[in-house]
Amino acid sequence: MPIEKSSEKTIIQKLDLDGYIQQFQKFLAREKPVAMMGDINQHYRYIQALSKVQFPTPNPVPNLERELNLIKKQGVLSLDEIYAFITMISYFNTLKTVGFTEPLISWIQGIEIPEEIIEIIGYFTAEGEINAERDQELFKLERAIKQNKIEIKETLYKLAHSSKLRDYLVDTQVHFNGGEETLLVRGGFNNAIKATVAARSPGGFFYIIPQSITHLKEKESALLSKKEEMIYTYCKNISAVFFKWERFLGFINKEYDRFDHYQARVSFARSKEYEFVLPSKHKRIKLQDFAHPAIENPVPITMDFSKQIMLVTGVNAGGKTMLLKSMLSAVYMSKYLLPFKCNAAQTEVGHYKSIEAVIDDPQSVKNDISTFAGRMQEFAKLFSKEDAIVGVDEIELGTDSDEAASLFRVMLDELRKKGITFIVTTHHKRLASLMAGDDEVELIAALYDEEKRVPTYTFLQGSIGKSYAFETAQRYGVPAAIVNKAKKVYGEDKENLNELIEKSTSLEREMRMKIATIDDELKSVERQKQRLQDEELKLQESHRKALATLENRYNAATKKAREALRAQESAEGRRLLNVAHQRKEFKQKEVKLKDEVPLKEGDKVKYRSHKGEIVAIRGKDATIIVDGLKMRVPLGQLKRRGDTPQIKVKPKAKEVNVNVEKSGASVSVKLLGMYADEAIDTVDKFLSDALVNGLHEVQIIHGTGGGVLAKLVTEYLKKHPKIQKFYRLPGNLGITVVEL
Repeated sequence: MPIEKSSEKTIIQKLDLDGYIQQFQKFLAREKPVAMMGDINQHYRYIQALSKVQFPTPNPVPNLERELNLIKKQGVLSLDEIYAFITMISYFNTLKTVGFTEPLISWIQGIEIPEEIIEIIGYFTAEGEINAERDQELFKLERAIKQNKIEIKETLYKLAHSSKLRDYLVDTQVHFNGGEETLLVRGGFNNAIKATVAARSPGGFFYIIPQSITHLKEKESALLSKKEEMIYTYCKNISAVFFKWERFLGFINKEYDRFDHYQARVSFARSKEYEFVLPSKHKRIKLQDFAHPAIENPVPITMDFSKQIMLVTGVNAGGKTMLLKSMLSAVYMSKYLLPFKCNAAQTEVGHYKSIEAVIDDPQSVKNDISTFAGRMQEFAKLFSKEDAIVGVDEIELGTDSDEAASLFRVMLDELRKKGITFIVTTHHKRLASLMAGDDEVELIAALYDEEKRVPTYTFLQGSIGKSYAFETAQRYGVPAAIVNKAKKVYGEDKENLNELIEKSTSLEREMRMKIATIDDELKSVERQKQRLQDEELKLQESHRKALATLENRYNAATKKAREALRAQESAEGRRLLNVAHQRKEFKQKEVKLKDEVPLKEGDKVKYRSHKGEIVAIRGKDATIIVDGLKMRVPLGQLKRRGDTPQIKVKPKAKEVNVNVEKSGASVSVKLLGMYADEAIDTVDKFLSDALVNGLHEVQIIHGTGGGVLAKLVTEYLKKHPKIQKFYRLPGNLGITVVEL
């Protein structure tokens, strides 16, 4: 076994992940290492894309490295070995019919199978046999073999029901023994029939082959030999084709393994309702509702570890080791893109080059080594590593606590300078006190329920926990008198210190519960605030649409006024003019924001009905990104969205006087080279002028290009109330014709 694989297996066992890995490997089409070679970010994209579709489960296929080497040497493969390659190639043919999205569709569709290989696929049945219907000679041969078998069974059936053999038969069934059809008889059968004994039963009976079917057996053997010769010819010819396409077969073998990695992870995640977490570049482990896969009915873990050393103290059997293994397990599963139970949206796991676990007691008579000496050997190896995460359980194991505290304090300081992150469990209050003042040390306390006198398997960050050795001993049956006597020996001062530790832990726990309550209330206020802001934006949008409707009505009124001027009868003309003047006079309310916060780069904004983000501000204009498209718009037309300070809105009535001047209008407008917002404003003004001047048909020249301007113009025209019809100019898709 390679060293790397052996090391990996060791860490799997130390973290109690061996059962989890065995469950995962059941979803693989063939056995392989858990790790995937290549870019983990690319693997993650493929897994996410595969998670969105249903796909067929691949059939089991053996490892074919030996067969590939045989092909390179122009050897002849067996029928089973050839069918293993056919199984892989046929599976990729099936995948081409699945409705994949990118990047899967480009990968699968990009695998081109040679015509000669496709022809070979047609030789086989679903059971992996050569399809006899494609070969007349083979078809006749198989039919002859089948007919011969029928004759053997009929002969045996007649013998089993004959009167001369009736007294010697154990039963009238045809028994298969060693692949041969036989009858089961008692001793003395040779008085009734000539036969060969094939075997003896545990009950002392005999399996016999009657001499009357010997010639049929010989015929069957000859037919089978001939069939084997024909199959060998097929194998020889197919192996020759495989030699020609040896590189393709090596490629498809690797791609099958790659897809197998992906599908096994997705299928495993679906069966367990697990989620994937892509390792981040930050050296941080943030778990939300994490559950170690080896624990039944676990208490979910929520932990945020962003420092270099986590020091876990507290109650005996309170889950300290479980927390250590859970943190390292999350790193391991994330590192190899294995799914696990957590809230993936709020979970973040950093990437580490290696994972080490100093957990087991190394003491062994065989190795002639003490516990402490073994621990020192494991720590000595760490000085040659970098960018690793190391879990150390019961760091004080095997030596004097005061000396060990000083030694481990110095070693942890030196090792973390090499970029090594530590998760340490300990009962050393001295070690905890020595490291408590360090900004790069995260203190974690395992909590204890004083009333029920049991561990809670929950943890409190930023505190040192009490061991509760006396309480644990009493819980497991040690007499109370013995425990009280031990407390006296332990000393009142140290017991008082433990009480202070517990009191500080309790106070901090209460404080954090209050903070959590306040945070929940604050979130509720923030949600209410956001709801009101969204409502304000909806009202403003409704107001804008109302203004647009009034403007359109005004344009219609001016058109009626022009019709009145052209009317022959002055009375009708005066009537239409009065209608136009009545519709012209309308009042517009202006919304003025009081104490408005100036917009800045990076702010989330809303432009008309589009949501975007400010990337640059120049004077009174801003450049924003909307759906991947940059637009330059006036700052006054932007509205802030998202979490912003509460803005008081004071409505103020303002009268707007609109004067319409008749001017020359063009029948076409060019938008080529314009920004999106500039183009829409130009089209808006162009259509207004066309309506004022009574034009019935105009042209908008937007070009083809990337199609962005054409799409914007189409969306704008669909919403315009005065447009009867619009369409692209036949033969020139860069021009849109508008009928007013």
